[in-house]
This record gives sequence, C-alpha cells and structure tokens, in this order.
Amino acid sequence: MVEQEQGTGIRVEALSAEFTALAAQWAERLGFPLEHDEAAFAVQIGADGLQIQQLGPQAPGPVRVDFVEGQAAHRRQFGGGNGQMIAKAVGIAQGVRPQVLDCTAGLGKDAFVLASLGCQMTLIERQPLIAALLEDGLARARADDEVAPIVGRMRLLTGNAIEHMRAWQGEPPQVIYLDPMFPHRDKSALVKKEMRVFRPLVGDDLDAPALLEAALALASHRVVVKRPRKAPIIEGPKPSHSLEGKSSRYDIYPKKALKA
Repeated sequence: MVEQEQGTGIRVEALSAEFTALAAQWAERLGFPLEHDEAAFAVQIGADGLQIQQLGPQAPGPVRVDFVEGQAAHRRQFGGGNGQMIAKAVGIAQGVRPQVLDCTAGLGKDAFVLASLGCQMTLIERQPLIAALLEDGLARARADDEVAPIVGRMRLLTGNAIEHMRAWQGEPPQVIYLDPMFPHRDKSALVKKEMRVFRPLVGDDLDAPALLEAALALASHRVVVKRPRKAPIIEGPKPSHSLEGKSSRYDIYPKKALKA
C-alpha cells in the first residue's frame, strides 16, 4: 500500500460504468478505497487508461503517461535526436548506444527519449502509484505500431532503486541515470501539474547521496545525475564535468570510456 502523507488521501474511481470492474481491481492492487469523500487525489480509470487527478477547485488537469501522442510524440519527432543534451550526457555517439539504468523513472519521459534514440533501458520507480501510471502507459504504447519498438527497449522494475542496485545480478548497466527529486521550497518551482501532484505523493529524495553511492558502485562506465541548473551537487564524490542547459544540468561521473 502506498504511504499517505497528511492531506494526500486517495480514492479510485471509474470514469464510466464499463470501467467499474477494472477500477475495483486497481483499488485492491493499490490499497485505496473506491469511495473516499475526503480524498485529495483520485486514481481514475477510463478509455485513456490510468490517470491521477488532484481534487479541489483549483486543481490542474489529470496526470497520465502517454508515449504515443502529445509531448512524447513531439519530442520523438522534433527533439533534436543525438544532439540533445541528455543524449550527450549518457554518452550516445556514432555507433554507441549504451545500456542505461534509470533509477528515478517517474513518468518515464527521459527514459523514453533515450529508448527512442536506441538505448536499452531499465527503469526503476519506487512510488507504487507512479509505477502504475508508467506500467499503464507502456502497455498502451505497445499497441501502437510506431511506438511499440521503442517501448520494447524499456523494462520496468518497481521498488527501491538502492536495494535493486545492491542486489543486482548479471551484467551491470553501462550507464546509470539519476534524477532525484530536489527539495524545492520556492512555490514557483511547482508550476507544472506533474510536480503539484508528485510533491505530496513522493516527497523529496533525501537518500540521494546513498543513491549516488550505489550507482557509482554498480555502473560499469558512467553515472549521470540530472539537477536543477543552480542546485548543489549531490553530497559525495564530485563529478568530473557537467553539461549545463537553461534550467537543468547533467553532472557526469565517468568510470571508463564508452566505445563502439
């Protein structure tokens, strides 16, 4: 069951009668009630799949995972390909498509970009509700002829990323990608509806130093940490260099060179 913080009561609801049975299945799986008048969030099931809707008079629209249309489709078609900063950060180059472990998958946006560029991706998401959105989005994307080959390169694991890394079996990932939730206190940083939903549910990643330590111990070639542009580095070893954009940067911790 997902831990519920103060003011984050959650209910599950079907958006139409035909999804009532499915809503009941999700309610049982996630451990949330179907009826909860005091809920601050609703997990909604309908024709467009699974979504989270913050409740209240000034709540933003629903949050869902969609790899087929919208922002994901636009970035896939017009995002800049191998010239994107994230591609450079993980080491994509001519003949080089590293195997990447994304330990902070969230809604899977960065992982999808890297998968669309040819990387084999393993995603870990520890918040069960966010993981459910991601699972649902991947399942729907597999039904799309154009996107199915991309999400076919994306494997989802749920649970604590540090524990997964410490217990890793088999060949280690070449690159480990981290984008831990930064403890913003400025309300202007919460404008995006995803952040307004995520903050109460997920909280800050206070174990980021341990996450980095485990990643550096496991990755065979490099660790990449995405941070807000002006944020301090994660406590621990210092990165060798950073790639900086308008609002974010990528701290690079190399271990050995990626080769074709």
